[in-house]
Amino acid sequence: MATQTVQVSIANIDNAEGLDSVMTALKNIHGVTAIELHPEKDTALVRYDDTETSIHAFTAAISMVDYVTQPFPIDAPQNPKYDT
Repeated sequence: MATQTVQVSIANIDNAEGLDSVMTALKNIHGVTAIELHPEKDTALVRYDDTETSIHAFTAAISMVDYVTQPFPIDAPQNPKYDT
C-alpha cells in the first residue's frame, strides 16, 4: 500500500449542495482515505491508496457531480442526425 495525495479541480462547483455531492462521490470510491475541500481555491485534496484507485476515478466522479449540478438549458440544441 502506497498512500498518495493529489489535488483535483472542483471548479464550477460553488454551492453547498454541489460540495456535499463532491464529498459523497469521493467518499464512495474504494481506497480514498481522506478528503479536504478548498472551494475558495477550486480544489480538493484527496489522500488515497494507489493500489486501490487512481486520480482517474476522482476526476470522473467530480465531472459527474459538475454535470448534474449545472442547470439544464431549456433550449438545448437538438441532434439533427438523431431524428433520421
